Amino acid sequence: MAGITLFGNRESGHTYKVRLALALAGIDHGFEEIDVVGTPREARPEPFRSLAKYGEVPLLVHDGQPYVQSNAILLHLAGHTRRLGGESEERLARVREWLFWEANRIGFSLPNLRWHTRFEPAEPAVLAMLRRRFDADIARLSQEFSDGRTFILGDAPTVADCSLCGYLYFADQAQVTMPAAVQAWLDRIAALPGWRHPYGFYD
Repeated sequence: MAGITLFGNRESGHTYKVRLALALAGIDHGFEEIDVVGTPREARPEPFRSLAKYGEVPLLVHDGQPYVQSNAILLHLAGHTRRLGGESEERLARVREWLFWEANRIGFSLPNLRWHTRFEPAEPAVLAMLRRRFDADIARLSQEFSDGRTFILGDAPTVADCSLCGYLYFADQAQVTMPAAVQAWLDRIAALPGWRHPYGFYD
């Protein structure tokens, strides 16, 4: 896959999802850091400002074509490479289900809980609501591994794993801990060739 540039931010778990997928697939790419905290959208640099439809990271540019929204980017990578869940239409359909679940569940609760714990304090009632949501989400994810499977779809990792773990390696910043089954799954992902911790991509 020639001609790939990823625009993102080191504090973004959504960026991390895509960087992890690229790393696990062994896909060479360029990376450009975008300041999404201190720089207003209208002041962010080109070509990011013109290509990022919603003004958010990550943005993947593949052979001149922009792709936005982390889970949509993951689907593009899996479908284009026929790897990480893109090996068949049936497998990609199962991946897609998990990506939609992630976006509505753990991809909502944990990023917001982390943000309001680390960067922007919120009312106690808001934090309590987010913690209840996260507790339910992580319990559901933990239940998935009760059958002993290695990754979310079986014995091989997919972009669904990349999506689901995107913010879980930041969990300490949200002051939450992982159930044993989820932590064991995260450890298996961390043992894969090419894996790096979110901040490890910037060492």
